[in-house]
Amino acid sequence: MSELKKQDKNLAKPADKQEKPSLIYSIVVPVVRVLFKTILPVKYHGKENIDSLKAPYIIMGNHITMLDPFMLAVAVPKEQIRFVGKKELWKIKPFAWFANSIRAIPVDRHNTDMEAMRACMRVTREGHVLGIFPEGTRHHGGLMTELESGVAMIALRSKVPLVPVYIAGKLGLFRTLHVYIGKPIMMDDLREMGINTETCGMLLGRITEAYAALDAARPET
Repeated sequence: MSELKKQDKNLAKPADKQEKPSLIYSIVVPVVRVLFKTILPVKYHGKENIDSLKAPYIIMGNHITMLDPFMLAVAVPKEQIRFVGKKELWKIKPFAWFANSIRAIPVDRHNTDMEAMRACMRVTREGHVLGIFPEGTRHHGGLMTELESGVAMIALRSKVPLVPVYIAGKLGLFRTLHVYIGKPIMMDDLREMGINTETCGMLLGRITEAYAALDAARPET
């Protein structure tokens, strides 16, 4: 953390928030939005929790399938989300091209990736939306289990709202999937305590509790 703090002053100054979405992002997301309204129906709940926010902020979701980022992207129509993904995916050339085209950020999940953390904080500092999946990899059901500690560090240091999104299942043809958007997770008190292992752990606990609450509040449960 101390190294990240020393490097913080080197982050870019706020950029033009009116930066246009990348060409690929601006083409793909509207197409996916149509699919989510027709053959792969997705119903969003709690959209008011995110519609009232202005960038910058962090949006995070549980991770079940490779299509999860699209569900978050459709939920945020006015902003391009800069997603974080495990760097192993960049070894696949078509994916690497697509990820770079939508300004995604590769991260080494198995080591302290200072470069990725600085890139993530640069996104929020420049007034954009950062998209993360705290589990670090996909899980095929249930609530979040093991969360990446780096997520908490980024959230605490960025000083922007952290919005939880719960994807309750997998997409299916003509079968409605429900996506629940929660209220931003409070963490000002943790920042006042300092950014350390203890406060990061406390934030991860709040993230887990937020998802448990979203799951418990589902009408279909």
